Amino acid sequence: MWQDIISPRFSDTDALGHINNTVFAVWFEGARQDVFKIFTPELNVRQWPLIIASVKLDYHAQTHYGAEVEIRTYISRIGGSSFDVYQEAWQHGVKTVSGTAVLVQFDYATNKTVLISALQKQQLNQHLYSA
Repeated sequence: MWQDIISPRFSDTDALGHINNTVFAVWFEGARQDVFKIFTPELNVRQWPLIIASVKLDYHAQTHYGAEVEIRTYISRIGGSSFDVYQEAWQHGVKTVSGTAVLVQFDYATNKTVLISALQKQQLNQHLYSA
């Protein structure tokens, strides 16, 4: 598991006074940086090997401004060329949001998927989610 701490900005709130639901997709993407490094250690966007096939978010409780949010990032499935990144947002010991992004290793020049290597699978396996 990877962990990141977010300090919500006032601009992350909505008219109801809690963190807006759209903010979590951005926070979760930012917290996937260590996952990205498995596939492109320098994070070179000119050699980017991943695309997103799906993103799903579930909201369990309100998240509020004024307190840190912990983002936990796991790998929940590893396939041939795709894998799932499962993430959770926690505030005050409560899981407020969870989500899964399906990422695919992709060659933009050939417009085709690329198999995940044994080394990449080994690195992903180090962060497997266990409920």
